[in-house]
Amino acid sequence: MTILQLKYVITIASSVSIREAASKLYVSQPALSASVHDLEEELGFRIFGRNNKGITLTAEGMEFLKYAKQAVSQFDIIEESFIREKRDKRHFSVSMQHYVFAVNAFISTVQKASLLKYTFAIQETRTEDVLQSVRDLKSEVGIIAYPESNMKVFMKLFKEYQLEFYPLMKRDNYIYVWNNHPLANEKEVSLSDLAEYPLVAFEQNTESAFYLPEEAHGEYNFDHLITSNDRATSTEIMAGLNGYSIGTGDLVESLSLKEGVVCIRLKEQDQITIGYIRRKNYKLSDIGNITPKK
Repeated sequence: MTILQLKYVITIASSVSIREAASKLYVSQPALSASVHDLEEELGFRIFGRNNKGITLTAEGMEFLKYAKQAVSQFDIIEESFIREKRDKRHFSVSMQHYVFAVNAFISTVQKASLLKYTFAIQETRTEDVLQSVRDLKSEVGIIAYPESNMKVFMKLFKEYQLEFYPLMKRDNYIYVWNNHPLANEKEVSLSDLAEYPLVAFEQNTESAFYLPEEAHGEYNFDHLITSNDRATSTEIMAGLNGYSIGTGDLVESLSLKEGVVCIRLKEQDQITIGYIRRKNYKLSDIGNITPKK
């Protein structure tokens, strides 16, 4: 079994045919088929099922694919850090949920690092992807916020994923609306006041058995709910439909002055705990230990 064979399997799984995969990999179709066949012989099971409509993953193949992706990801990290780049070029990556304060903290970290050469990466993504990225060491640090109502689930997952969580602060719940929203001049609103307007939340579809919303009141039965995986799309939907989102109130400084978003305290509270995660027993780099500017 080789890394090249694992990369072949990953590419084939994302293609509609062996021919398409061979084209992506710049290898001949017979050579690709032979390599995968050899791997299947070594493993003792079929990774792909083949019929006149194309190729599909077998049950064993789907399980194998998960581990293949992890192995290739780790290999890419090693190759990037020690082979492709000179050692004087520093690397750092962080994964986070969709919070502006986390982006600002990343910017501050880059500014304080003051390195001549670096490759930094930031991934704004779903909650489960943040957990997986730090577990698999794709990201050195993950920024996580969870509501009080879902604390036990998060504690269970931190343990299951072998992660250590370091709380930094707690925040109350606020809603964000555009300054022309009918409720924009209110000092405080309740969920019942918002019933006729759509909540715009970040999409959290996942294979996990748990629902992992990053916003407060994730278990509340909202009458009108729209999910999105993009910040810009979410704000456009809020503007076009008199929608609102739920957050910590930290959005104001970076967005409202520029784009006309106002922040209103929510009467019902499901307090948010904000912190960072790292892999258990993993020593952070000097960059990971930088304290962002206040």
